[in-house]
Amino acid sequence: MRAIINQKPDLPRLPELRNLGTVLRILLAVNGLALIAVFVREPRWEALSGAWLDAAAIVEPQLLANLLVLYALAPWLERMQYRSGAIVILALTLVVTLAIDALFVTLGINEGPVFALRHAIVSLLTAGVLLGYFHLRANALSPAITEARLQALQARIRPHFLFNSINAVLSLVRSEPRRAETALEDLADLFRVLMRDNRQLAPLADEIRLCRQYLDLEKLRLGDRLTIEWHVENMPRDALVPPLVLQPLLENAVYHGIEPSSSPGVIAINIFLRRGEVHAVLRNPYRFSGSHHAGNKMA
Repeated sequence: MRAIINQKPDLPRLPELRNLGTVLRILLAVNGLALIAVFVREPRWEALSGAWLDAAAIVEPQLLANLLVLYALAPWLERMQYRSGAIVILALTLVVTLAIDALFVTLGINEGPVFALRHAIVSLLTAGVLLGYFHLRANALSPAITEARLQALQARIRPHFLFNSINAVLSLVRSEPRRAETALEDLADLFRVLMRDNRQLAPLADEIRLCRQYLDLEKLRLGDRLTIEWHVENMPRDALVPPLVLQPLLENAVYHGIEPSSSPGVIAINIFLRRGEVHAVLRNPYRFSGSHHAGNKMA
């Protein structure tokens, strides 16, 4: 089980060329620009429909051909860096438009090379404007999407955690009061994190401390069945991560790897920095069982 948290600024991405919303936006934008151009050239209403049909006969084949080529090459383009991908898209637009115009010249539909060159320049400018639009749109939506993901992570917390943890603490109050006190402090710290505004990132060292507290609470139930191995010597302590981002992984490791069996199990946690990315690798035994206990169900 591996989680990767990028510490670099998000790099710009090309639009998803196989996404229906992206395709519809391109169709609407190009046809809208074509309609405006026709209206500017032929403002008389009685001649507008004929002028639009003439323009559509040229624009639509070029537009559809470009969309088909980009759709076919989308997986390859999405693997490229933004600048290289944008240059390739512009080059493809130019080549496809010139190819369609050459076909029109052969069929006698348009007026020759000058007409084809003008079409190619307009197509190139339109493709550039659309790339700029999608780039600005992605930049505008990125913070909102990131915040929504963080809030969704916090929304996965389930109320069973409170009840199960309190029951585990109550079982220790008389026999091990100091341990019960420590468990209550851990529980309070965890809920303090859950109740605050978690839209801001937190240092990785704080996240690890909270994970240790969570696992201490799980050990109240599981006892010697749960053993934890931490490998965090190469961890970037000051790296910023979403609060409780590792806890769902630990929950799954306990739920699927430890609880189904009565024999002891080891959860190994390795956190390190590689090429500007924080890598968290969790290893746990897997034992299939048809039923599970409720667990602490934080995630």
